[in-house]
Amino acid sequence: MPFYRDILLAMGICSVSKQSCSNILESGPGAAITIVVGGAAESLSAHPGTADLTLRKRLGFIKLAITHGADLVPVFSFGENDIYQQMPNEKGTTVYALQRKFQSIFGFTLPLFHGRGLLNYNVGLMPYRRRIVAVIGKPIHVTQRDKPSLEEVREVQEKYIEELTRIWDTYKDEFAKTRVRELRFID
Repeated sequence: MPFYRDILLAMGICSVSKQSCSNILESGPGAAITIVVGGAAESLSAHPGTADLTLRKRLGFIKLAITHGADLVPVFSFGENDIYQQMPNEKGTTVYALQRKFQSIFGFTLPLFHGRGLLNYNVGLMPYRRRIVAVIGKPIHVTQRDKPSLEEVREVQEKYIEELTRIWDTYKDEFAKTRVRELRFID
């Protein structure tokens, strides 16, 4: 589509590469970025009624924040995993094996999902009509350091996880009534 790239850039959308994020954070006070930390990997574990966050091994965004002295603000969106149904893809299933094979060939993989159609409610690519509620957590202050140690990065990560857990525990009975299990932090 012509001008698609230009429209996205005008809206402030950019690569999540270290260089792109650094350029934004170096542009001065008030500069902020939003990163979907779990990314494509997390989309594979997105099933209705679940909240499995791919976060344990994701340290780059924290190191970047410390390097630039940028505070972190955790945000949790309740209901996000309920807008599509995904084929069962637990480890050991055929779907999981196919997704991993696809990823090894192409460098990425896609969840096999369905939503509702335009004229029916059972099958299609439109999302189901479900409420999504984003809760913004308390900012986590970081002290700027040019070369943060792994210990410093892990300390901030633990605060980040604690705040996400606090959000979940505070609002789960209001916004995740149909959950099938509690919040989990995975790879």
